[in-house]
Amino acid sequence: MSARKITILGATGSVGRSTLDLVERNPDRFTVLVLTAARDVAGLAAAARRVGAQRAVIADETRLEPLREALAGSGIDAAAGEEAVVEAAAAGADWTMAAIVGTAGLRPAMAAIRTGGILALANKESLVSAGSLMMHAARDHGAQILPVDSEHNAVFQCLNHSGIAAVERIILTASGGPFLRRTTDEMRHVTPEQAVAHPNWSMGAKISVDSATLMNKGLELIEAFHLFGVDERTLDVVVHPESIVHSMVEYRDGSILAQLGPADMRVPIAYALAWPERIRTPSRLDLLAIGALHFEKPDVQRFPALALAREALRSGAAKPAILNAANEIAVASFLDKRIGFLDIVSVVHELLETFDPPAPYDLDAVFDVDREARRRAAEIVERLCR
Repeated sequence: MSARKITILGATGSVGRSTLDLVERNPDRFTVLVLTAARDVAGLAAAARRVGAQRAVIADETRLEPLREALAGSGIDAAAGEEAVVEAAAAGADWTMAAIVGTAGLRPAMAAIRTGGILALANKESLVSAGSLMMHAARDHGAQILPVDSEHNAVFQCLNHSGIAAVERIILTASGGPFLRRTTDEMRHVTPEQAVAHPNWSMGAKISVDSATLMNKGLELIEAFHLFGVDERTLDVVVHPESIVHSMVEYRDGSILAQLGPADMRVPIAYALAWPERIRTPSRLDLLAIGALHFEKPDVQRFPALALAREALRSGAAKPAILNAANEIAVASFLDKRIGFLDIVSVVHELLETFDPPAPYDLDAVFDVDREARRRAAEIVERLCR
Protein backbone atom coordinates (compact mmCIF):
# COMPACT_ATOMS: atom_id res chain seq x y z
CA MET A 1 0.00 0.00 0.00
CA SER A 2 1.35 3.45 -0.93
CA ALA A 3 2.09 5.95 1.81
CA ARG A 4 -0.75 8.29 2.71
CA LYS A 5 0.05 11.91 1.87
CA ILE A 6 -0.77 14.11 4.86
CA THR A 7 -0.84 17.77 5.86
CA ILE A 8 -0.97 18.98 9.47
CA LEU A 9 -2.54 22.38 10.05
CA GLY A 10 -1.46 23.51 13.51
CA ALA A 11 1.54 21.22 13.81
CA THR A 12 3.06 22.79 16.93
CA GLY A 13 -0.03 22.64 19.15
CA SER A 14 -0.87 19.71 21.39
CA VAL A 15 -2.92 17.86 18.75
CA GLY A 16 -0.35 18.59 16.06
CA ARG A 17 2.49 17.29 18.23
CA SER A 18 0.56 14.12 19.03
CA THR A 19 -0.10 13.59 15.31
CA LEU A 20 3.59 14.06 14.53
CA ASP A 21 4.50 11.53 17.21
CA LEU A 22 2.34 8.92 15.48
CA VAL A 23 3.74 9.79 12.06
CA GLU A 24 7.29 9.40 13.36
CA ARG A 25 6.38 6.00 14.81
CA ASN A 26 5.06 4.91 11.41
CA PRO A 27 7.42 6.54 8.88
CA ASP A 28 6.65 4.09 6.07
CA ARG A 29 2.92 4.75 6.16
CA PHE A 30 2.90 8.54 5.74
CA THR A 31 4.43 11.20 3.51
CA VAL A 32 4.20 14.71 4.94
CA LEU A 33 3.35 17.39 2.39
CA VAL A 34 2.91 20.50 4.57
CA LEU A 35 3.16 21.51 8.21
CA THR A 36 1.78 24.83 9.44
CA ALA A 37 2.03 26.82 12.66
CA ALA A 38 0.89 30.21 13.89
CA ARG A 39 4.13 31.73 15.25
CA ASP A 40 6.41 28.97 16.57
CA VAL A 41 9.24 29.03 14.02
CA ALA A 42 11.60 26.79 15.97
CA GLY A 43 8.97 24.13 16.66
CA LEU A 44 7.73 24.17 13.07
CA ALA A 45 11.19 23.96 11.52
CA ALA A 46 12.29 21.16 13.84
CA ALA A 47 9.15 19.13 13.11
CA ALA A 48 9.44 19.69 9.37
CA ARG A 49 13.04 18.45 9.41
CA ARG A 50 12.18 15.38 11.50
CA VAL A 51 9.39 14.16 9.22
CA GLY A 52 10.86 15.38 5.94
CA ALA A 53 7.98 17.71 5.10
CA GLN A 54 7.95 19.22 1.64
CA ARG A 55 6.82 22.63 2.89
CA ALA A 56 6.51 24.54 6.17
CA VAL A 57 4.14 27.50 6.51
CA ILE A 58 4.07 30.06 9.31
CA ALA A 59 0.89 32.13 9.59
CA ASP A 60 2.71 35.20 10.94
CA GLU A 61 4.16 36.87 7.84
CA THR A 62 6.83 38.68 9.88
CA ARG A 63 8.45 35.31 10.69
CA LEU A 64 9.13 34.14 7.14
CA GLU A 65 12.84 35.01 7.16
CA PRO A 66 13.50 33.31 10.52
CA LEU A 67 11.70 30.24 9.16
CA ARG A 68 13.82 30.24 6.01
CA GLU A 69 16.95 30.50 8.15
CA ALA A 70 15.80 27.63 10.37
CA LEU A 71 15.21 25.45 7.30
CA ALA A 72 18.39 26.42 5.45
CA GLY A 73 20.01 23.47 3.74
CA SER A 74 17.05 21.16 4.34
CA GLY A 75 15.43 21.51 0.93
CA ILE A 76 12.11 22.25 2.67
CA ASP A 77 10.16 25.11 1.10
CA ALA A 78 9.07 27.93 3.43
CA ALA A 79 6.04 30.21 3.14
CA ALA A 80 4.16 32.62 5.37
CA GLY A 81 0.80 34.33 5.77
CA GLU A 82 -2.80 33.31 6.23
CA GLU A 83 -3.29 32.79 2.50
CA ALA A 84 -0.28 30.47 2.44
CA VAL A 85 -1.93 28.42 5.19
CA VAL A 86 -5.11 28.14 3.10
CA GLU A 87 -3.01 27.14 0.09
CA ALA A 88 -1.33 24.49 2.25
CA ALA A 89 -4.74 23.08 3.13
CA ALA A 90 -5.56 22.85 -0.58
CA ALA A 91 -2.25 21.19 -1.50
CA GLY A 92 -3.89 17.88 -2.37
CA ALA A 93 -3.15 15.76 0.69
CA ASP A 94 -5.02 12.48 1.09
CA TRP A 95 -5.49 13.32 4.77
CA THR A 96 -5.42 16.71 6.53
CA MET A 97 -5.33 17.35 10.26
CA ALA A 98 -7.30 20.52 11.06
CA ALA A 99 -5.86 21.50 14.44
CA ILE A 100 -5.70 25.31 14.14
CA VAL A 101 -7.40 26.72 17.22
CA GLY A 102 -10.53 28.86 16.92
CA THR A 103 -12.23 30.35 13.89
CA ALA A 104 -8.78 30.96 12.38
CA GLY A 105 -8.98 27.33 11.32
CA LEU A 106 -12.25 27.67 9.39
CA ARG A 107 -10.97 28.81 5.99
CA PRO A 108 -8.13 26.26 5.87
CA ALA A 109 -10.54 23.49 6.90
CA MET A 110 -12.94 24.44 4.13
CA ALA A 111 -10.08 24.55 1.62
CA ALA A 112 -9.11 21.00 2.63
CA ILE A 113 -12.71 19.82 2.32
CA ARG A 114 -12.89 21.16 -1.24
CA THR A 115 -10.03 18.86 -2.27
CA GLY A 116 -12.28 15.88 -1.59
CA GLY A 117 -9.87 14.12 0.77
CA ILE A 118 -10.12 13.16 4.43
CA LEU A 119 -10.33 15.99 6.97
CA ALA A 120 -9.43 14.98 10.52
CA LEU A 121 -11.22 17.67 12.50
CA ALA A 122 -9.77 18.72 15.84
CA ASN A 123 -11.11 22.27 15.61
CA LYS A 124 -14.59 22.20 17.11
CA GLU A 125 -15.02 25.97 16.78
CA SER A 126 -15.16 25.76 12.99
CA LEU A 127 -17.99 23.26 13.02
CA VAL A 128 -19.84 25.19 15.74
CA SER A 129 -19.67 28.45 13.77
CA ALA A 130 -20.23 27.05 10.28
CA GLY A 131 -21.43 23.48 10.70
CA SER A 132 -24.08 23.49 7.99
CA LEU A 133 -21.72 25.09 5.47
CA MET A 134 -18.95 22.60 6.23
CA MET A 135 -21.16 19.51 6.06
CA HIS A 136 -22.74 20.68 2.79
CA ALA A 137 -19.28 21.32 1.33
CA ALA A 138 -18.14 17.84 2.40
CA ARG A 139 -21.12 16.26 0.64
CA ASP A 140 -20.65 18.39 -2.48
CA HIS A 141 -16.94 17.56 -2.80
CA GLY A 142 -17.02 13.95 -1.64
CA ALA A 143 -14.84 14.67 1.40
CA GLN A 144 -14.85 12.58 4.56
CA ILE A 145 -14.80 14.43 7.90
CA LEU A 146 -13.36 12.29 10.69
CA PRO A 147 -13.75 13.69 14.20
CA VAL A 148 -10.62 13.81 16.35
CA ASP A 149 -12.15 15.09 19.59
CA SER A 150 -12.10 12.02 21.80
CA GLU A 151 -15.87 12.16 22.35
CA HIS A 152 -16.92 12.39 18.72
CA ASN A 153 -14.24 9.96 17.66
CA ALA A 154 -15.70 7.51 20.19
CA VAL A 155 -19.19 8.00 18.76
CA PHE A 156 -17.86 7.45 15.24
CA GLN A 157 -16.33 4.17 16.35
CA CYS A 158 -19.48 3.07 18.20
CA LEU A 159 -21.73 3.75 15.21
CA ASN A 160 -19.90 0.92 13.48
CA HIS A 161 -21.75 1.37 10.18
CA SER A 162 -25.07 0.57 11.87
CA GLY A 163 -26.75 3.66 10.49
CA ILE A 164 -28.02 6.64 12.43
CA ALA A 165 -31.65 5.51 12.05
CA ALA A 166 -31.05 2.75 14.61
CA VAL A 167 -29.65 5.20 17.20
CA GLU A 168 -31.79 6.27 20.15
CA ARG A 169 -29.22 8.37 22.03
CA ILE A 170 -25.70 9.69 21.57
CA ILE A 171 -24.17 10.15 25.01
CA LEU A 172 -21.14 12.43 25.30
CA THR A 173 -19.10 12.08 28.47
CA ALA A 174 -17.64 15.02 30.39
CA SER A 175 -14.88 14.78 32.97
CA GLY A 176 -16.43 17.65 34.90
CA GLY A 177 -13.11 19.50 34.91
CA PRO A 178 -11.15 20.63 37.96
CA PHE A 179 -14.13 22.28 39.69
CA LEU A 180 -16.63 19.42 39.57
CA ARG A 181 -17.12 19.48 43.36
CA ARG A 182 -16.78 23.24 43.86
CA THR A 183 -19.73 25.38 44.88
CA THR A 184 -20.66 28.45 42.86
CA ASP A 185 -19.21 30.70 45.57
CA GLU A 186 -15.95 28.76 45.53
CA MET A 187 -15.72 29.01 41.74
CA ARG A 188 -16.14 32.77 41.97
CA HIS A 189 -12.56 33.04 43.23
CA VAL A 190 -10.69 30.45 41.12
CA THR A 191 -7.63 31.56 39.19
CA PRO A 192 -6.58 30.86 35.58
CA GLU A 193 -3.81 28.65 36.93
CA GLN A 194 -6.36 26.49 38.72
CA ALA A 195 -8.71 26.42 35.72
CA VAL A 196 -6.08 25.12 33.29
CA ALA A 197 -5.01 22.31 35.64
CA HIS A 198 -7.22 19.59 34.15
CA PRO A 199 -7.33 16.45 36.33
CA ASN A 200 -7.08 13.96 33.45
CA TRP A 201 -5.96 15.55 30.18
CA SER A 202 -2.99 17.61 29.08
CA MET A 203 -4.52 20.33 26.89
CA GLY A 204 -4.06 23.93 25.84
CA ALA A 205 -5.20 26.76 28.09
CA LYS A 206 -8.36 27.68 26.16
CA ILE A 207 -9.80 24.18 25.95
CA SER A 208 -8.85 23.54 29.58
CA VAL A 209 -10.91 26.55 30.67
CA ASP A 210 -13.76 25.36 28.44
CA SER A 211 -13.59 22.02 30.24
CA ALA A 212 -13.71 23.81 33.61
CA THR A 213 -16.88 25.73 32.64
CA LEU A 214 -18.34 22.72 30.74
CA MET A 215 -18.58 24.97 27.68
CA ASN A 216 -16.47 22.41 25.85
CA LYS A 217 -19.29 19.91 26.23
CA GLY A 218 -21.79 22.47 24.98
CA LEU A 219 -19.65 23.11 21.90
CA GLU A 220 -19.39 19.35 21.42
CA LEU A 221 -23.19 19.01 21.46
CA ILE A 222 -23.36 21.43 18.53
CA GLU A 223 -20.50 19.63 16.81
CA ALA A 224 -22.20 16.24 17.23
CA PHE A 225 -25.44 17.65 15.83
CA HIS A 226 -23.67 18.47 12.57
CA LEU A 227 -21.32 15.50 12.39
CA PHE A 228 -23.93 12.82 12.92
CA GLY A 229 -27.05 14.45 11.51
CA VAL A 230 -29.26 13.73 14.53
CA ASP A 231 -32.06 15.59 16.25
CA GLU A 232 -30.86 17.75 19.14
CA ARG A 233 -33.03 15.69 21.51
CA THR A 234 -30.97 12.61 20.66
CA LEU A 235 -27.87 14.18 22.22
CA ASP A 236 -27.14 13.73 25.91
CA VAL A 237 -24.27 14.48 28.30
CA VAL A 238 -23.18 12.58 31.40
CA VAL A 239 -20.37 13.46 33.78
CA HIS A 240 -17.76 10.71 33.98
CA PRO A 241 -14.86 11.88 36.18
CA GLU A 242 -12.43 9.11 35.21
CA SER A 243 -12.43 10.06 31.48
CA ILE A 244 -12.16 6.39 30.49
CA VAL A 245 -15.45 6.04 28.60
CA HIS A 246 -15.16 8.70 25.93
CA SER A 247 -18.73 8.45 24.63
CA MET A 248 -21.56 6.00 24.13
CA VAL A 249 -24.23 5.21 21.56
CA GLU A 250 -27.55 3.74 22.66
CA TYR A 251 -29.49 1.79 20.04
CA ARG A 252 -33.22 1.25 19.81
CA ASP A 253 -32.86 -2.38 20.92
CA GLY A 254 -31.49 -1.19 24.29
CA SER A 255 -27.85 -1.93 23.53
CA ILE A 256 -25.29 0.69 24.54
CA LEU A 257 -21.91 0.62 22.84
CA ALA A 258 -19.10 2.51 24.58
CA GLN A 259 -15.57 3.33 23.50
CA LEU A 260 -13.01 3.17 26.30
CA GLY A 261 -9.44 4.35 26.16
CA PRO A 262 -6.67 6.12 28.08
CA ALA A 263 -6.67 9.91 28.39
CA ASP A 264 -4.23 10.26 25.50
CA MET A 265 -5.16 12.15 22.34
CA ARG A 266 -2.91 9.86 20.32
CA VAL A 267 -5.60 7.17 20.52
CA PRO A 268 -8.39 9.05 18.66
CA ILE A 269 -5.82 10.68 16.37
CA ALA A 270 -4.43 7.26 15.46
CA TYR A 271 -7.91 6.02 14.60
CA ALA A 272 -8.45 8.96 12.26
CA LEU A 273 -4.91 8.84 10.87
CA ALA A 274 -5.09 5.22 9.72
CA TRP A 275 -8.86 4.94 9.10
CA PRO A 276 -10.32 2.58 8.03
CA GLU A 277 -7.37 0.59 9.38
CA ARG A 278 -5.73 0.86 12.80
CA ILE A 279 -2.16 1.53 13.89
CA ARG A 280 -0.43 0.90 17.20
CA THR A 281 -0.10 3.60 19.84
CA PRO A 282 2.06 3.49 22.99
CA SER A 283 -0.95 3.97 25.29
CA ARG A 284 -2.73 1.20 27.14
CA LEU A 285 -5.67 1.05 29.55
CA ASP A 286 -5.48 -0.96 32.80
CA LEU A 287 -9.08 -1.51 33.88
CA LEU A 288 -8.05 -3.51 36.95
CA ALA A 289 -5.99 -0.59 38.20
CA ILE A 290 -8.91 1.79 37.58
CA GLY A 291 -11.31 -0.48 39.45
CA ALA A 292 -14.56 1.47 39.03
CA LEU A 293 -16.24 3.89 36.65
CA HIS A 294 -18.72 6.54 37.78
CA PHE A 295 -21.42 8.51 35.97
CA GLU A 296 -23.64 11.38 37.08
CA LYS A 297 -25.93 14.01 35.70
CA PRO A 298 -24.32 17.40 34.94
CA ASP A 299 -25.36 20.22 37.27
CA VAL A 300 -26.48 23.00 34.92
CA GLN A 301 -27.15 25.30 37.87
CA ARG A 302 -23.45 25.37 38.77
CA PHE A 303 -22.35 24.94 35.15
CA PRO A 304 -24.85 26.94 33.06
CA ALA A 305 -22.62 26.98 29.96
CA LEU A 306 -23.96 23.59 28.96
CA ALA A 307 -27.56 24.84 28.99
CA LEU A 308 -26.56 28.00 27.09
CA ALA A 309 -24.98 25.94 24.34
CA ARG A 310 -27.97 23.66 24.03
CA GLU A 311 -30.27 26.68 23.75
CA ALA A 312 -28.01 28.17 21.05
CA LEU A 313 -28.25 24.88 19.15
CA ARG A 314 -32.04 24.87 19.44
CA SER A 315 -32.26 28.49 18.31
CA GLY A 316 -30.00 27.87 15.33
CA ALA A 317 -29.34 30.70 12.86
CA ALA A 318 -26.27 32.64 14.00
CA LYS A 319 -26.57 31.75 17.69
CA PRO A 320 -23.90 28.97 17.73
CA ALA A 321 -21.39 31.30 16.02
CA ILE A 322 -22.20 34.02 18.57
CA LEU A 323 -21.80 31.55 21.43
CA ASN A 324 -18.39 30.50 20.17
CA ALA A 325 -17.10 34.03 19.52
CA ALA A 326 -18.29 35.37 22.88
CA ASN A 327 -16.77 32.42 24.68
CA GLU A 328 -13.38 32.91 23.01
CA ILE A 329 -13.30 36.58 24.03
CA ALA A 330 -14.46 35.80 27.57
CA VAL A 331 -11.98 32.95 28.08
CA ALA A 332 -9.09 35.08 26.79
CA SER A 333 -10.14 37.86 29.18
CA PHE A 334 -10.25 35.42 32.09
CA LEU A 335 -6.82 34.03 31.23
CA ASP A 336 -5.55 37.64 31.19
CA LYS A 337 -7.08 38.04 34.69
CA ARG A 338 -9.39 40.83 33.52
CA ILE A 339 -12.62 39.06 34.50
CA GLY A 340 -13.55 36.31 36.93
CA PHE A 341 -14.26 32.68 36.15
CA LEU A 342 -18.05 33.03 36.52
CA ASP A 343 -17.99 36.11 34.28
CA ILE A 344 -17.15 33.90 31.29
CA VAL A 345 -20.68 32.53 31.10
CA SER A 346 -22.16 35.93 31.97
CA VAL A 347 -20.51 37.48 28.90
CA VAL A 348 -21.77 34.69 26.64
CA HIS A 349 -25.28 34.82 28.06
CA GLU A 350 -25.61 38.59 27.66
CA LEU A 351 -24.43 38.52 24.07
CA LEU A 352 -26.78 35.69 23.14
CA GLU A 353 -29.64 37.73 24.61
CA THR A 354 -28.76 40.99 22.86
CA PHE A 355 -27.33 40.03 19.45
CA ASP A 356 -29.54 38.26 16.93
CA PRO A 357 -28.35 38.66 13.31
CA PRO A 358 -29.66 36.55 10.41
CA ALA A 359 -28.24 33.10 9.79
CA PRO A 360 -24.93 33.33 7.88
CA TYR A 361 -25.27 32.01 4.32
CA ASP A 362 -21.57 31.74 3.39
CA LEU A 363 -18.13 31.97 4.98
CA ASP A 364 -17.92 35.74 4.62
CA ALA A 365 -21.20 36.07 6.51
CA VAL A 366 -19.89 33.72 9.23
CA PHE A 367 -16.83 35.93 9.66
CA ASP A 368 -19.02 39.05 9.74
CA VAL A 369 -21.07 37.57 12.58
CA ASP A 370 -17.91 36.41 14.34
CA ARG A 371 -16.24 39.84 14.14
CA GLU A 372 -19.29 41.71 15.37
CA ALA A 373 -19.87 39.18 18.16
CA ARG A 374 -16.28 39.57 19.31
CA ARG A 375 -16.56 43.37 19.24
CA ARG A 376 -19.71 43.31 21.34
CA ALA A 377 -18.30 40.70 23.73
CA ALA A 378 -15.20 42.85 24.23
CA GLU A 379 -17.49 45.79 25.14
CA ILE A 380 -19.22 43.62 27.74
CA VAL A 381 -15.84 42.64 29.15
CA GLU A 382 -14.77 46.30 29.34
CA ARG A 383 -17.92 47.12 31.27
CA LEU A 384 -17.24 44.29 33.73
CA CYS A 385 -13.70 45.57 34.26
CA ARG A 386 -14.80 49.02 35.39
